[in-house]
Amino acid sequence: MSAPSTVPSTIPSTMGAETSGALQPSCRKTAAHALTIVRDGVITGEGPTTKGRIHFSRALDADDAAWCARILTVSAVEHQPVSRAELEALFEISDAAAERTDDGRFDDLLAKAVAHHAASESGLPVPPRTVALSPDTDIESWAPTKAANIDTKVLEWIASQMRGKRHSNHRLAALVATLVGAAALPLAQLPGMLDMGML
Repeated sequence: MSAPSTVPSTIPSTMGAETSGALQPSCRKTAAHALTIVRDGVITGEGPTTKGRIHFSRALDADDAAWCARILTVSAVEHQPVSRAELEALFEISDAAAERTDDGRFDDLLAKAVAHHAASESGLPVPPRTVALSPDTDIESWAPTKAANIDTKVLEWIASQMRGKRHSNHRLAALVATLVGAAALPLAQLPGMLDMGML
């Protein structure tokens, strides 16, 4: 399988107009900031990521998901692991979106970003973001399937981010449940698991 290009296959029509500044990350910190701009657009329905289209507040559409994919796969960060700050912004976007019209693309991206972060934080090798986060790449082809080498503190942090969220990401929940089950962690360490119906 050839590596996908650094630009997602579905590019919002508004992307061409805004290719510099805050929406053109130069590092993981600025990528996390750019994701907060997407979050703000999801919350208000306004801003640079919603220009040129009708966007309702608290809605996440295919263009929003494509913005996130573009930000996370720019060449400046392509070969770096997904950071905790980037993940926090993605979780905030997920929580902000009461309505979803993206055909599951954002949830797929979030699950893959979480796996990329968890593996890299645990010292495991990860593919470039353009491969790992691509909708054409199966997460099972690269993500850890055994939690024996996954740092339990990373798993606890991920579970804390998922706890009490109004939108459940079934793909992410299945991934975390697999890792938690493989790690045989006591349920007391991950109190949100029962709430999410993962057992």
